[in-house]
Amino acid sequence: MLNRHYQGQICSVARTLEVVGDRWTLLVIRDALRGTRRFDDFQAGLGVARNVLTDRLTRLCEHGLLEKQLYQTRPARHEYVPTRKGLDLWPTIMSLIMWGDRHLAPDGPPLLTRHRGCGGALTPALTCDRCGASLGPADVELLPGPGAGHAQAEDPPA
Repeated sequence: MLNRHYQGQICSVARTLEVVGDRWTLLVIRDALRGTRRFDDFQAGLGVARNVLTDRLTRLCEHGLLEKQLYQTRPARHEYVPTRKGLDLWPTIMSLIMWGDRHLAPDGPPLLTRHRGCGGALTPALTCDRCGASLGPADVELLPGPGAGHAQAEDPPA
């Protein structure tokens, strides 16, 4: 694993990379923003080793991007819920998805991002291309796109 510290870099990009700058962390955040909440669901969806997932969830909680909430007492079970700080990464994640769709999806986007209100597509400005509304995580549904193959898209919670 690469070092997470960018000593001597007085830069917000470097500081951000210290928190979210590895592949598993970004994928955990992506899934949390799509509605995944439980450890076993993250693990099954990502195929990441349990110890790696434990480390990433712990770090995201320590940095205030996710909040660990008890949902069952016997045995103790927790959910990982995005905080306001975590939700603030939604535009970044959506920008990465749109960039990947444009440059790395030869069969078309695996997911289509649609406005729940009118069915319009999400634009790079995070607005609806049909009605012009500004969109956030709760305003968007994900549907299988032409590049999805046989995979099913998960619909994020409202």
